[in-house]
Amino acid sequence: MNIGDKVRLVHGREEGVIYAFLPGNVVEIEIEDGFRIPVLRNEIVTISPVESQRMVKPEETKAVAARVDVIVPRNAPFAEKGIYLAFISVNDRTLTVHVINNTDWILPFTAVAASESVSRGLAAGVLQPRTSQKLTEVEMKDFESWPVFDIHALYFREGNHQLPIALNKRIRCRAQSFYKNKGKVPVLGKEGFVYQLDEENLKRETPGISEDVAGEIKARMLGQAAPEQNSLPKPEQVIDLHIEKLVNNHKSLSSDAILKKQLDVFESNLESAIANGMEEITFIHGAGSGALKNELHRRLGKNQHVQFFKDALKEKFGYGATLVKIK
Repeated sequence: MNIGDKVRLVHGREEGVIYAFLPGNVVEIEIEDGFRIPVLRNEIVTISPVESQRMVKPEETKAVAARVDVIVPRNAPFAEKGIYLAFISVNDRTLTVHVINNTDWILPFTAVAASESVSRGLAAGVLQPRTSQKLTEVEMKDFESWPVFDIHALYFREGNHQLPIALNKRIRCRAQSFYKNKGKVPVLGKEGFVYQLDEENLKRETPGISEDVAGEIKARMLGQAAPEQNSLPKPEQVIDLHIEKLVNNHKSLSSDAILKKQLDVFESNLESAIANGMEEITFIHGAGSGALKNELHRRLGKNQHVQFFKDALKEKFGYGATLVKIK
């Protein structure tokens, strides 16, 4: 037996693929939808590649019959929308990521995991109507370094049609709870966190949307009560960090307290700008001693969602403002 071999349980109906060999003569099998189960090596048998060509299992016959039962009548409305990216919990550590086509279009697609330094191809192919494909797995402990999921798809259907513009969407997961994305995953019928890629009222028409899932996923996985959802209203395009603009009685504050307040406002507005899919935001920090500017630039340089930052237009803000370009 080798990793990747297709196997069947001796005393069960489950089938899957060998994922790993564990100590104690135990084999980890990945079954339907990415779920894994540990079994003893003598409890599984390999499946011959020619078996599927010569035999049709009863469950496959039922599946075919079920698909026949749900064929859409010719006069039924054509399902234009329903393309999703979904995260489904495997256990308290791992989630599987799926792209789902719940429309009547045929979708040639590519899926890429993009990080700061490199992009990794996850899958490419054709999604038939009402089908899904597993893309990858992600670990909760690595949430802060999850990639941006970049999905591209074309629309196809035989005959004459008004084709939609090609789908080109980016999902960036942010570290805060996001209740509204929790629900049943279309096609797969499992509970998960679902992002509709072809939704009309997306936050940005151009490629790139930012969404937040970690708090809710982690809370549900650990059996904890989910935190209250914190709304992130879209901030102004220009944020003035002068302390007199932030608090009424600033004269009683120490220098450290003033800097802390300014940085708190900076962080919350930057986070909100990223979550709302803004392309850029400007922070007015003033010239002064340069302490606030230096700290802002230090934090911006470490933020993986910042494409670049630079001095804002001097004729508009003088020498005391920084323009931040968001990925």
